[in-house]
Amino acid sequence: MAELTLTTFISLDGVMQGPGSPAEDPDGGFQNGGWVVPYFDADSGKIIDDIYTKADAFLFGRKTYDIFSAHWPKVTEPDNQVARKLNSLPKFVASQTRKTFSWNDTSPIRNVVKDIPDIKQRFSNEVQVHGSCGLAQTLIENDLIDEFRLLTYPVILGNGKRLFGAGAVPSSLKHVTSKTTGSGVVMSVYRRSGSLITGSVETP
Repeated sequence: MAELTLTTFISLDGVMQGPGSPAEDPDGGFQNGGWVVPYFDADSGKIIDDIYTKADAFLFGRKTYDIFSAHWPKVTEPDNQVARKLNSLPKFVASQTRKTFSWNDTSPIRNVVKDIPDIKQRFSNEVQVHGSCGLAQTLIENDLIDEFRLLTYPVILGNGKRLFGAGAVPSSLKHVTSKTTGSGVVMSVYRRSGSLITGSVETP
């Protein structure tokens, strides 16, 4: 059975909105889009390539799917690992309204919480989520993510959509690994580790 993994870019203050360009996601008047671009280097590219090698399928929120489907089908170089995986593997889109999608091998899912276990049973490696802020909230609230891969950029954005919103369930995570790129981006991997454990520093 596959695992469900989430890979996303976040700022130091936890914002994941509009990383790729100013026009990507201006919801709520967000004006700082494109904040990953000055920091993307060869180290970041290798990290992303390595993540995509593990994919058997992808799960997207509608907005991220629309962004990806407008770009990646146009990238046809055979040595582009990301494009090769995205264009050839099955893709699932969490959508309550659209029934048809033009990008190769794309299927809608209506009830993410109900359908995720069945989708995971169909594959052996990973069903990967990239970005997809709204979808991520649903997955986090229902404790469906097996592994988080967070690329934290050395920027503070002050506002915007955050990865862990008010509906996040208190829980413990196990740190698996971290690495830092030449431009100062920290890629950290965490896995689910059960319920939140608390204690006290007060002297009895």
